[in-house]
Formats: sequence, C-alpha cells, structure tokens
Amino acid sequence: MLKKIDISQLILGMYVHELCGSWMDSPFWKKSFLLTEQNELAEIQKTKIKEAWIDSSKGLDVYQATESSPLAPEEPEVQFVKTVVVSDIGPVSMGDELGRASRIVSKSKEAVFSMFSEARMGKAVDVGNAKEIVEEIADSVMRNPGALIGLARLKTKDDYTYMHSVAVCALMVSLAKQLGLGEEDAREAGLAGLLHDIGKMMISSDILNKPGKLTDDEFASVKLHPTAGYKMLLASDGVSQVALDVCLHHHEKMDGTGYPKGLKGEQISLLSRMGAVCDVYDAITSNRPYKQGWCPAQSIRKMAEWSKGHFDEKIFQAFVKSIGIYPVGTLVRLESGRLGVVIEQQIGKSLLAPKVRVFFSVKSMAYIVPELLDLAGPGLQDRIANREDPGKWGIKDINQYWLGDAAPF
Repeated sequence: MLKKIDISQLILGMYVHELCGSWMDSPFWKKSFLLTEQNELAEIQKTKIKEAWIDSSKGLDVYQATESSPLAPEEPEVQFVKTVVVSDIGPVSMGDELGRASRIVSKSKEAVFSMFSEARMGKAVDVGNAKEIVEEIADSVMRNPGALIGLARLKTKDDYTYMHSVAVCALMVSLAKQLGLGEEDAREAGLAGLLHDIGKMMISSDILNKPGKLTDDEFASVKLHPTAGYKMLLASDGVSQVALDVCLHHHEKMDGTGYPKGLKGEQISLLSRMGAVCDVYDAITSNRPYKQGWCPAQSIRKMAEWSKGHFDEKIFQAFVKSIGIYPVGTLVRLESGRLGVVIEQQIGKSLLAPKVRVFFSVKSMAYIVPELLDLAGPGLQDRIANREDPGKWGIKDINQYWLGDAAPF
C-alpha cells in the first residue's frame, strides 16, 4: 500500500515510491527505489524535500520501525492521491533559463549514464524514471529551447553517448513543437529521443571510441545498434510503440539507403523521420573521437545539401525553423565589421535576425566591450553578413560569450 510519510520517518528497507518534490531537488535520478544504504538516507535528509510516498508492499512499513514499543501509536493508513506538479513552462529569456538548463543537463547526463549502464548489465529500462528526465528537459525546451539545446551540444568525447541522448531528446521536443504536435506527443517524441541509441550499450567501447576510421567489420557491428536497442526496449515494460519505432528506424533514409530495413519515403514513420534529423544534427555538431564537430550553422548547411536523399524535406525545414539558420553558439560577422556570437533565436521574427553579442572588431582587429544586439529591433540597421570560423580569427573559447554565468556541466 502507498503511504505518505515525513522524511524523518524514512528508514533503511523502505521502498520509496516517490519523493514529494522536484526531480531536480532529488539526489537520485530514479523516481522509485529500495532504500538500502545509510548514505542514501543521509542524502535525502539533506535536501529540501519534506515528504515521501512509500510502498509498504515492496518494503518496510512505518509501523515496523516502531512496533517494538508497546506505546507506539498505530500509524493511520493514508490513501494514495497522485500529486500533480504544474510546471512553469511559459517562455523566458535565454539569460533566465541558462542556469536552470545547466542543472538539468548535468543531472540528466548522470541519469542517462546510470540507466544505460543498467541496460548494459541486462536490466530492463525503467520507463517511469526515464519519463522524469524527459519532463524536466521538455519543460526547459518549452521555456527557451536555445538554452538546453545549446548546452547539450557542449559535450566531450568521453560523455558523447549519454549527452547525445539528452541532446536528441531536447531536439525532438523542440521539433515536435514546431510541427504543431500536442504536448503529450512532444514528450513522447522526447522519450523516443532519449532512448533511441540505447542499443549502443551492446557495442564494444573500443569501437565506439575509436579515434580512426572504422573497418568494414567494425562498421557492420555499429549498424547492429538499432536492432539491439529495439530488443532491449521490447523486453522492458511500458515502452511505447513510438519509442520502439524510433529506436529501430532512426538511421533509415528517405531514398531507401539507410538501415536496418532499408525503408523508403512514407514507409518511415513521422517520428522516425524526425529522429533521423535530430540524431544527425547533434552528431555532426559534437566533438567525436575521430573528428571535431562542425559549428551549428555549417551543420545546417551541410544537412541541407543532403536533405533530398537523406531527410524528409518538410521535417528538415521545420527543424531549421526550430533552431534557426544561425543556431545558438554560431559565430557571425555583421555588415558593420564586428564579430558576434548568436545567443538567442526570436520567436515569430526573422530567422536571419537573432540576438547577437558582439565582442570583436574586424576593422581594428581587436576585442571590444561586448554588446548585446537585437538584430530584429527597431532602428537597428546592422545585419549578418556571413557565418565565421572561430579558428580563422584565433578565438579559442567562443562559448563564453553566450554562456554568461552558466557554468558548463
């Protein structure tokens, strides 16, 4: 039976069904778990969380902690009423969302690492806990998509597999929103994005992290990950057909040259066509063991060249609208001769007129006091002349100009 108790009543051996607080306040990525370690109990007691739901059918009950005392009052039964937490998902500025998005990305990475590690050991995927991750990511994207999507791109070679899943989850939610899908469908798309690459846990890390070109046999091994992931998810309870389909078919191409089934055109589901776009974008913008990632704007241009055979063109165009022709983090040169980094897209305004923070003068070849420009603002005549390669100008850390005080995870 489910009972709501004060945190002070928690003891080892209880099964925690849910901590009554934000997922971000919880020290654990799992929503439900058996409390077996003293350090876990101590971590919970240090948080702001005051109450918890326990399941006495799966662990100790409250009275079992006090039954040795004949004077202990009988613990009244509490009927389970699901608490609905209404998230604040109204639009906010990049500056307002970056700090919160940074914390979400950090915790999501840890959660995906734990979830995928358990999957590697043969354990079923806990979909309920995976949905907790998706909820936080989706809410952040609804508030300001550029913040979390921009941060998730800043992955290292070592955490690529886990951060890639977080990034594709966020991109899928943003794309679903752009395509006009409902909120529930957008979150379903996010879950599919989070789980799409779980089959890579069945591939040797030596192959996944190989710095050089793969051999034919190694590439054949990599191509098995959609089928491996599909089988892993099929063995887990509560995995939707949408997540199964995206996991199996996110490497299919519109011209039929993809894998594992060689599906073509409309044979590929809407969500899998979305997954293909999001998966490739994050892959080519990320640093990998064998190559440096392309800048966001360059990646969009490259994908546009491939779109006829590889992607659904309507979905790709919607994707461009969702992240911008010049996505967050892109270095651009303005007609005034200043260099700046794109820090925010502007909903309902031109894709060619984002907000830019300028910091370098091409004319004087010197850094200038950073200034935020709204290229869609009234009276501003400056426009983007071109995207630029940071290396060309000797700029080593372009991210500092759009990250602000949000520390990278």
